[in-house]
Amino acid sequence: MDATILAALDELQSQYIVAMDAQDMQAWKACFSAAPETSYIWVSAENDKRGLGIALMYDDCRARIEDRVSIVTKVWAGTYQAYRTRHFVQRVRCREAGAGRVEATSNFLITMTPEGGTPTLLTSGVYRDVIELQGGQAVLRDRRAVYDADALPRYVVFPF
Repeated sequence: MDATILAALDELQSQYIVAMDAQDMQAWKACFSAAPETSYIWVSAENDKRGLGIALMYDDCRARIEDRVSIVTKVWAGTYQAYRTRHFVQRVRCREAGAGRVEATSNFLITMTPEGGTPTLLTSGVYRDVIELQGGQAVLRDRRAVYDADALPRYVVFPF
């Protein structure tokens, strides 16, 4: 794959990680395409493997991604125990998928530290992405975060 495309993919992934670890929901939203069909879904590996539509987060259109930002920043603000995350992501595969699109697979590992607490593993898994290339920049068209655990060790407010 062209080095310019790989650099755009890496920049997108970096922007995403910085947004999530800073808990900046506006910056998170900016990582996604403005297309109405854009989606973000979190699903357990078991449900994904079985083809079940049951997911912890199921934002199947751009409007729901925008709703997610409002829910986290306005509705849930101040109602949950504060925590920090650190995302570690490694792209393991990518391929061109038509005009201006790339399909990418990346492994992720996310640690979580509650305020005043000890860091623990939140989850690990794989991102399955469809990425649009727009003027030399990359944006997520679809992100499916498939997490390995059957159950998470605590409630989670912010997307993976």
